[in-house]
Amino acid sequence: MRRRAILDRLPAARAPELSGRESVRAATLSNGLRVIVWPVHHIPNVALNLWVRAGSRNEAPGTTGLAHFFEHMMFNGTLRRHPGEFDRLMEAQGGANNAFTSDDVTVYQDWFPSHALELVLDLESDRVASLTFDPELIESERRVVASERRLRVEDNPHGLLAEQVQAAAFLAHPYRFPTIGWPQDIQSWRLQDLQAFYRTFYAPNNLMLTLAGDVDPEHALARVRRHFEPIAAQPPPAPVRPREPEQLSERRVLIPRNVPAPLLQCAYKAPAATDSRASAIELLLSVLVDGDASRLHRSLVEEQRLAIEVSGHWQEGFDPGLLWLSLTLPEQAEPDRVLGALDRELARLVHEGVSENELARARNLAVVGFWKKLATIDGKAHFLGEFEAFHGGWFGLFDAPARLEAVSRAQVRAVAESILDARRRTVGAVIQEPAGRSAGG
Repeated sequence: MRRRAILDRLPAARAPELSGRESVRAATLSNGLRVIVWPVHHIPNVALNLWVRAGSRNEAPGTTGLAHFFEHMMFNGTLRRHPGEFDRLMEAQGGANNAFTSDDVTVYQDWFPSHALELVLDLESDRVASLTFDPELIESERRVVASERRLRVEDNPHGLLAEQVQAAAFLAHPYRFPTIGWPQDIQSWRLQDLQAFYRTFYAPNNLMLTLAGDVDPEHALARVRRHFEPIAAQPPPAPVRPREPEQLSERRVLIPRNVPAPLLQCAYKAPAATDSRASAIELLLSVLVDGDASRLHRSLVEEQRLAIEVSGHWQEGFDPGLLWLSLTLPEQAEPDRVLGALDRELARLVHEGVSENELARARNLAVVGFWKKLATIDGKAHFLGEFEAFHGGWFGLFDAPARLEAVSRAQVRAVAESILDARRRTVGAVIQEPAGRSAGG
């Protein structure tokens, strides 16, 4: 305990200068594909991210989950290559890949030796240009996604509660849709739904490609042009028009389940990623939930013993989203009692603000986390895409440490007062119920 107190009194480290901006090259191809390259020659490897501006935000009732479904389908063959060949060819060169889908984007990630750049660009451009839609493979992947949904949501109290809270938090905006899709929609997608989604959202003018690693920028841009520029642009996707009406009062979700411990989640309406207060929001969250010295851990876990674990995150999206606080409670705990204690801690923070030591600690954690991620070519490729897509341009990442350093106590208090408003939150709880009495039991 004494060691932690000493660490909390350490001054904030001054953000060092972030170099490399002058070496980054960015271009937009004639078909609209955005390409950003960051040469880094420490190791003979490359990280490639292909960003698709499509997530559950771009879906509609009846077709939810399509963006995530394509995360599966994009590995299932093209007019030139059989299902599974993408992975086999990449692995034969020592490469690996992954992908993820969010409310706003789908991102495909490749890591490979620099000598395999030509092959990987060929593989990626091929599945953008000529993905196949084999009915048997579609049904096979439909079953895989349905199984994934059961594992991640229906049989997972944390996932189930988060899905229900998010659905209740939004009345109009498509952020209310679960990224994995509603179960009825997963079973009812039609071939024409898939083809229309692919044609619209996997057009080059809706994509961004970032490269970081052992490449020459001009050579890499030329190779990207060779493989991607022949792919024709398409009419841009329709803009997401629904705007969420102002939330006037707290909403609540209560789920009885046979679970080992109750759960409590609070989702507050929060700004979009481009908001000028983004750094202050990041530090506010850190003050609240990052580590054993955070406000909520010390109060609710250690001192009052009302929670076993406290965490949180900000849903940074194209549109205003949610700031989440999630608590795992002791067996037989009463969520309303814990919520009352949580509210008292949040009110105290809004009233008194944060201390200089708290702000210094939060800033140190944020800066260290930023530099740790940026140290890898994977982190560089991801940051290029993240800042280009969500924060006004890739160049913003080079000012990120300075923005964190500039945040004041007054700014943190102001965002706390603005966001942590009980009238603009959705509260969800999973309460314990004996086996045999919960839904479906």
